[in-house]
Parts: sequence; C-alpha cells; structure tokens
Amino acid sequence: MIPVSEPLLNGNEKRYLAECIDSGWISSEGPFVAKFEAAFAARTGRASGVAVCNGTAALEAALYGLGVEEGDEVIIPAFTIISCAIAVLRLGARPVLVEIDPENWCMDAGLVEARITPRTKVVMPVHIFGHAVDMDPLLRLRERYGFKILEDAAEAHGAEYFSQHLGGCWVKCGAIGDATATSFYANKIVTTGEGGMVLADDPAVAARARAYRNLCFRPERRFYHTEIGYNFRMTNLQAAVGLAQVERLDEFLAIKRRIAVVYEAALRNVAGVRFMSVRPWARSVYWVYAVELDPALGLDAATVMERLKIRGVATRPFFLGLHEQPALHERGLFAGECYPHTEKAYRYGFYLPSGTTLTAELVAQVVAALREALA
Repeated sequence: MIPVSEPLLNGNEKRYLAECIDSGWISSEGPFVAKFEAAFAARTGRASGVAVCNGTAALEAALYGLGVEEGDEVIIPAFTIISCAIAVLRLGARPVLVEIDPENWCMDAGLVEARITPRTKVVMPVHIFGHAVDMDPLLRLRERYGFKILEDAAEAHGAEYFSQHLGGCWVKCGAIGDATATSFYANKIVTTGEGGMVLADDPAVAARARAYRNLCFRPERRFYHTEIGYNFRMTNLQAAVGLAQVERLDEFLAIKRRIAVVYEAALRNVAGVRFMSVRPWARSVYWVYAVELDPALGLDAATVMERLKIRGVATRPFFLGLHEQPALHERGLFAGECYPHTEKAYRYGFYLPSGTTLTAELVAQVVAALREALA
C-alpha cells in the first residue's frame, strides 16, 4: 500500500531524542521546548511561539489569548476540520460559517462581511491544503469592524501570500493576522507526531496562551488560580523532534513542490479530474495533493477511493462540511444552512499520497491506479 503520508525522520531527530533521554529531561520543562518555539516562530515570522500538545489545543489557546469569551462569535469556513468549531465552543462562543472558494477550497473572503455582527470577535481563515486564504480583504474588514484575525496555518507550513495591504510583498502564512494556530500532527510538513503551537507578536496574547496551556498558574504564586486553564503542554521529546524537523523545512518544501509538479503533469490529461488551482497571490506548499472529480463522470469520491484502495493506493476524504456534522446539529448549530461548494467538495474531492518520502516512480503508480479506477 502506498501510504497517504510518511514523514522524513532522518535528520537530527535521533540525536536530539538521545539528548532528552541522557539528560532525563523528557517533560515540558526540558530545553528543547523553548528552542523549538523560537525556531518555528522565527521561520514563520512571529515574535513568540507557545508549544502545545496538539493543533486543537493550539486553536483553543489562541482564541483564549485573543480574549474570546462566552457569547462571542467566531467566523470560520464551512469546509474545515471540526477542531475549529470545537475550540470555539469550548470557550462558550458561537461558530459562524462562511462558504469556500470552489477553486482552492479556502474560505471565500468576499463573503465574510455579510456574516459580521456586533458579537464578532474573531475571524479564522484556514489555509487549506497548503494554499493561502485571500487575506487582504480580511485585513481591510478588520480595520472597519475591529475584530481579531486568527490564522489556522496547520496545513501551510512555509506557504506564502502576496499582500498589497501590507506593502506589496510576500508574507508567510501565519504571520499575517493577530495570532496563528498550527499543528504538528504526523502528516504535517513539520511534525512532532502530535503537537501544535500558538504564534503571536503581541506579548500579551502569547502570555495568555502560555498561561492557558499550563492550567493558568499565577506566575507569582504557584497552585493559585484565578482563571481556568488546561494542561496542553508539549513534552521535551516532541519538541526535540520538532526542532530537527524545522532545520529541514526548506528541504521538505522543495520535495512537496517537486512532487506537485509531477502530479500536475501526470493528471493534466486525465479527463474529469482537476488539481487544486493556485491563485497568483499564493505560493502553495501542497501539503496534500488534492483532486476533485467532475460530477459528469458519474463517480463520487468514496467510490474512486475504494477502487484505489484495492489497487494499493491509500487516500483520504475531504472534510465533511461543518453544517452537516450531526454532533453540531445536536447543539442547535447551522440548522437549515447550505453551502453548495463545500458539499460538492466533500462528495467529489479526496487527496492522494502526499508524504515527503514519495518518489516520482510512486507518483506514476498512483496516477496509473487512478486512471484504472476512473475507467
């Protein structure tokens, strides 16, 4: 079976892990946590990083850092992982959905203003599959309405956006809004197995997120709490792996982009299949190699994915729209809401093997299997 994703772990990972074991520092108190925070924040263009145990925790800690409270509203795309909604709900706020751009499956920034109310505290653009959200319209809306922007850059390590609003320059995804949440799950470009990070320039936002990940201990008085936080800490072992991964980020990005070129060339003449469109203002990192079927083929994603599995190719489905999630319906959310582009993406979209260990030969096997699956 050709796996969907397999990380490259042949850099300094073993050496740094041995340092943790030899020193006895395996908890969150170890030195690699601060080193990893500083290294990843620097690569993203942020002043501070706050490492946490996973990407969902990063979203929640970042929202807390930005001051989200009960009764606030947070605008998120309909097409994203449920973690985005969960983080909002755990703070007592309400998620509000926006439809996607059908070409790249990112939040349609042009639809956000219609969803803003006096209770809107945060807008959360999610850079999907390695492609940037169009951020300039959101930056202009922020000036008009005063909300905060929390970027979800879990799928966009190293991706860039060309911002006219910020002076006509390329900016790293994750360095544009008021704060950023990211993930280091095993299939991410930089991985720690499980893990996440909050990124911010405002020291007050970083301090609130740092307190939240550590049970909201008071700095001047341990085991004394005036607010409720959680144990969202990252271990020294995870951070050691993360630091070794950050050291090779440029190499990983080159691999991802090289494989994307091979995929695009191979898929160009496969009727009824389209690759993700990349906008002129985006430099995608192709976190995954996402395709969408033309409904005219008479095949849905589930059917083709099953056929690929039989042929030894692992795949993953697109996100089910948040407005179609039963667990959210049970909480009285999104009743009667409809997002056709999101629904089409789920029914006809999936992604192909995308790991940094993938070779051109394996890509050829995947595309051959896809041609057979469509026949």
